[in-house]
Amino acid sequence: MAALDKTEQHAEKLAAALAAVKYVKDGDVVGLGTGSTATLAIEELGKRVKEGLNITAAASSIRTEKLAKFYGIKVLDLGLLSSIDISIDGADEFTESLDLIKGGGGALFREKIMATLSKNSIIVTDSSKKVKKLGAFTVPVEVIPLAYRYVFDQIIQLGGKGVLRKADDQTFITDNGNYIIDADFGLIDNPAQLNSSLNQINGVLTSGLFIGLTSKVIMSVGKELIVFE
Repeated sequence: MAALDKTEQHAEKLAAALAAVKYVKDGDVVGLGTGSTATLAIEELGKRVKEGLNITAAASSIRTEKLAKFYGIKVLDLGLLSSIDISIDGADEFTESLDLIKGGGGALFREKIMATLSKNSIIVTDSSKKVKKLGAFTVPVEVIPLAYRYVFDQIIQLGGKGVLRKADDQTFITDNGNYIIDADFGLIDNPAQLNSSLNQINGVLTSGLFIGLTSKVIMSVGKELIVFE
């Protein structure tokens, strides 16, 4: 598949986001993801709220919470919720079996909590995110700062190599006060097993491998929408 230019990519993201928002019903508790595609969905939800849609939302990041409030969407504390009716988020990679890599924006832990709580977890993407095997995009791993060197070593033991994420020449800090190691394992034959192995490392909060958490992926290819579920 040919690479998309920025205009084409934006158009595909917008089409997928608009399709996902149609699943939101009056009275829903809606989980709001983080990233460029999720932002488009939030903007559309804001328009519908202004037109009278009655929803409450839970945000997967401080950035998303601020954006939702800017558009007049009432935001609840994610930690207070025992369930979410529907969530809309993006992905860095996905397969037809609905395995994902997420966390390019650094919100993977809250996104994973949100997906776990969601009755209907919808991922919206452009066509560049679909892969046969996960792993071309590195796997984000959120780690407690005092354990990051140990986690580095354990990632090597699992056959990977990690890089501590930076932002503006400083160590990137998540909304939870942690670090992210971007781990390269090459193409991943068994994402579920790797996810389990990473989550068993002391000091790891979670990995960016999302396995068994997605209800459907809405992907736009040009003017066509394809739904994987």
